[in-house]
Amino acid sequence: MYYWLNLLLQFFLSYISTICFGILLHIPVKAYNIAGIIGGGSWVIYWIMYYQQGVGLSFSNLAAAVLIAICSRFAAQHKKMPTIVFEVPALVPFVPGGQAYKMVRNFAIGNYHLVTFYFYQVVVIVGAITLGFGLGELLNRIIHYRRWRSVKRTR
Repeated sequence: MYYWLNLLLQFFLSYISTICFGILLHIPVKAYNIAGIIGGGSWVIYWIMYYQQGVGLSFSNLAAAVLIAICSRFAAQHKKMPTIVFEVPALVPFVPGGQAYKMVRNFAIGNYHLVTFYFYQVVVIVGAITLGFGLGELLNRIIHYRRWRSVKRTR
């Protein structure tokens, strides 16, 4: 029972943060709900993988970024909008702002061993997100190409 309530809370909070960032970016109002669902759903997948299943930090962020890229493409086709409208707000929960703050703070006070630890985390998260978006776009192109090719053959 507690697990499901925590999962629902994780989804709700990331849904709200995604929509709030979408408001800051002035995305169209009709994109708020879908962007929130993409952000919340990908955060839940990340949270389950990293905190519940013990999958590593990089692979959890990679899987979430691939999910964001794929879902954003389908949402963009459905709503007839650019994919960036859905990708950027959904990415917000994954930005390693906390680790970057801790890195700079420890650098200022002279804890250099913690600086390297947090710097490593920032680089891993940013790299995994970048690679995940690239892989997601590659998968989207493969899916789109297969659909296009099957339609072309039936004509």
